[in-house]
Amino acid sequence: MAARDLELIEKGRQQGRQEGWAQGRDEGWAQGRAQERAEGVLRVLAARGVQVDDKTRQRILSCTDLVMLDRWFDRALTATRLAEVLENPTS
Repeated sequence: MAARDLELIEKGRQQGRQEGWAQGRDEGWAQGRAQERAEGVLRVLAARGVQVDDKTRQRILSCTDLVMLDRWFDRALTATRLAEVLENPTS
């Protein structure tokens, strides 16, 4: 194999590693944001005195949909019952 071919192979490997690291970093960042938002929902609910059972706590903590977590957080700010946060109203 020619030196140029080996050079191109190594360059491709390096690019692949960099892309893999970037993808892993982005996925980790998104997971961290989701975890942070889920914990925020639970903290607001606790501060408002809204009881959260273990099954629902796991549902919230396992959610990775940032839009849904934002919706739950916003609802938790004024909720007096857990159903007010998790139900899907039409508006």
